[in-house]
Amino acid sequence: MKTRGEIEAAICKGISRFEQDYMGRGPKDIHAYLIDDLLVVRLTGVLTVAEQQLVASLPAEKGRDLLKQVRVHLIETARPIMEAMVADVTGVKVVSLHHDISTTTGEEVVLFSLVEKPEVRETR
Repeated sequence: MKTRGEIEAAICKGISRFEQDYMGRGPKDIHAYLIDDLLVVRLTGVLTVAEQQLVASLPAEKGRDLLKQVRVHLIETARPIMEAMVADVTGVKVVSLHHDISTTTGEEVVLFSLVEKPEVRETR
């Protein structure tokens, strides 16, 4: 059985690896928060240079919408991989995944809703 901190660290490592493998680069910073049956992952500095150029070169709404559509498609395509990693780390099945990204700040948030609260070992 893992501690809350061990689960959060393993999730950060897994999501960071996912970002590198599927998005082409990892985040500048990443934090995971296990809150009962919710797992929140907050990433900063995730936009690639190409994504930044895309957003800057198009009218604000169009660039933002296009980038969000691409990111949503990539996340949905790789969803089984992410859910399997979370289930492996937490020992609990994922019910749903929610995702959003800010084209202004480069911050990305991924929320996993779990079947139940994972068992955690208390730290001393």
